[in-house]
Amino acid sequence: MPNTVLLLTPPFTQLNTPYPATAYIKGFLNTIQIDAAQADLGISVILKIFSKTGLQRVFQAISEKDSKAFSKNAKRMIKLQEDYLSAIDPVISFLQFKNPTLAYNICDEGFLPEASRFGQLEDMEWAFGTMGLQDKARHLATLFLEDLGDLIQECLDPNFGFSRYAERLGRSAVHFDPLEEALQSAPSFTDEFMLEALDTLIKDNPGLNMVCLSVPFPGNLYAGFRAGKYLKTKYPHLKIVMGGGYPNTELRSLGDTRVFNYIDFITLDDGERPLKCLIEYLNGSRPLDQLKRTFTLSDGKVTYMNGAKEPDIPFSQTGTPDYAGLPLKDYLSVLEMANPMHRLWSDGRWNKLTMAHGCYWKKCSFCDISLAYISQYEPLNAALICDRIETLIRETGETGFHFVDEAAPPALMRELALEIIKRKLKISWWTNIRFEERFTLDLCRLLKASGCIAVSGGLEVASDRLLAKMQKGVTVAQVARVADNFTSSGIMVHAYLMYGFPTQTAQETVDSLEMVRQLFMNNVLQSGFWHLFAMTSHAPIGISPEAFGVVKTGPGKGLFADNDLAHEDPEGAEHELFSDGLKKALFNYMHGLGFDFPLQEWFKFRIPKTTVPKNFIFKAIQHESLSGLKPNAKTVWLGAMPEVENYFTHRKGKRKEHWKLVLTGKKSERVIFTDKEAAEALMDLISSCMPVAGKKEMTLEHFGDSFEKSGLGAFDEFVESETWAILKQEGLVLV
Repeated sequence: MPNTVLLLTPPFTQLNTPYPATAYIKGFLNTIQIDAAQADLGISVILKIFSKTGLQRVFQAISEKDSKAFSKNAKRMIKLQEDYLSAIDPVISFLQFKNPTLAYNICDEGFLPEASRFGQLEDMEWAFGTMGLQDKARHLATLFLEDLGDLIQECLDPNFGFSRYAERLGRSAVHFDPLEEALQSAPSFTDEFMLEALDTLIKDNPGLNMVCLSVPFPGNLYAGFRAGKYLKTKYPHLKIVMGGGYPNTELRSLGDTRVFNYIDFITLDDGERPLKCLIEYLNGSRPLDQLKRTFTLSDGKVTYMNGAKEPDIPFSQTGTPDYAGLPLKDYLSVLEMANPMHRLWSDGRWNKLTMAHGCYWKKCSFCDISLAYISQYEPLNAALICDRIETLIRETGETGFHFVDEAAPPALMRELALEIIKRKLKISWWTNIRFEERFTLDLCRLLKASGCIAVSGGLEVASDRLLAKMQKGVTVAQVARVADNFTSSGIMVHAYLMYGFPTQTAQETVDSLEMVRQLFMNNVLQSGFWHLFAMTSHAPIGISPEAFGVVKTGPGKGLFADNDLAHEDPEGAEHELFSDGLKKALFNYMHGLGFDFPLQEWFKFRIPKTTVPKNFIFKAIQHESLSGLKPNAKTVWLGAMPEVENYFTHRKGKRKEHWKLVLTGKKSERVIFTDKEAAEALMDLISSCMPVAGKKEMTLEHFGDSFEKSGLGAFDEFVESETWAILKQEGLVLV
């Protein structure tokens, strides 16, 4: 049976792994027996341009331009075009992990032509001491690609970018006019490659009647409309549908009829039910007015159709994401930065999954908590998540997973970790969290044992006053303790950092930077990213700006996008002034540099001295949790099965038998000396705490009762003993 639906991601999102929206939708369509093809136009275009044939077109197109306006850097690259042409195919193959021995050539000066991006190497040379040959080569290969990207952007297409395309046209696009003007002009150099790839897709999938464009970000919007225009012109029988993150947040009050010259429908929020309704409409089994959360043109007017009475598809019934049809082995693992945590976004191929739809907290005042992707919280159970993990491993051959939750729930992460261990799955995974106090050291150790390698979370402004104003539900000291629990367990931590929050003063910005400095200096954080606060129309601040001390100044109401809002902050600092200094400081801290520099070093203007004590974070992470032992905590043994062994001593000619409990770890061995009965009783207790499929975990209360019934003494005294401390160190966790 031919595919009737084609799911597309327009250029550009990521080079290293597909954006998961089409895989999620394809997984759902599988559950209702609808055949669908999918494609990532972004990676298709990148691989077409960055090939020997593609670069020949690049240099040929440049030769037809007036070179007088070109920069010195561009002219140098044009002179070296033969070197670029000979290197491009081997480099792409290397970044696809298909040609690893090329690393020796790449690291040997003289193999790659070098332009302006390689100027960073003087600043980055210190990093190569900690980078292996493969990593160093991938970093150099990434700079090589970025140089070529700069050349294309300067000489042929100013809108080109590896992870976004014509993004400025999608940002704060209150009116459709700029997009309309761009779409009415001739296709750009990048467009030509995209339209060629698109045409091939249509011809390779006969029988199509619907093409769905997933537009997650502003940097995909223009390409989505350009693709829609091409399809409506050349293949008018196809119905073009647009959905994804951008429409969900930006196009909720759409009114411009010109939009529908390029597409036929726009769906909002979760796409499963709206898409099912559209398929039924096209099959003639559903009237137009019974669509679900769908904009279309009706009687010459933009009309919002939401007459379908069926509820949304429960998240647990949307199916396992299906990556079939995507060229998983052809994505490029680029290495933009040596920082081991920061690189996860661009390095490696990750299967994307979600533990829970929405956010369990949904209180943060800067977040779009009024929209369904945040407000409608629905967790899966651990068994179903593991079923999906196993399915994806079989289908993709990949064992790396990125859980793309808004905030993964600690209790569900615990259950998932236990299920992963019980099934003996060997995976690597990372996710986004809130810095909850429930992430104890023991829970972090359990997560690490299940394969968790990293977490990211919002510290935002490292100021308790502003964190309370944000309704984050955390303090700086709490974030430090939780992040330290992760780091101490071998899990890397990335912090999302914010500056420019309403009423934030210059003093608070400087104090926030000092907190960040101390967090990195104490190895509590390994990575971070500063972003300037943005007010949106769907967040509490955007809905009631006066309650947060800011004044909305625009933009005026238009007929297209409605999300980003301009505002004034009468009580706050001139926030943009701090941008460069904050980012420069953070870049150095992420690489272990500059901790001894005064904060003034990072700024070109005078800043106030910090009021944060120099040992604030150090003291915070020394503070022990006062929660104590919880009777209902699950008692889990993460180590190998302990063994009871005997040994003998000889004294004054007499041979005496002794007993010990041996705890064998992956790196070392610990011994508890005791009598035979106690050793065997402890071994039985520990073995009963080992995670086993189908067996319920023992609670601490049950563990204590069993301990005392075994004749081992009073449990409350035992937890103060050296033996208890050894068990905790070697793998006993209370979660």
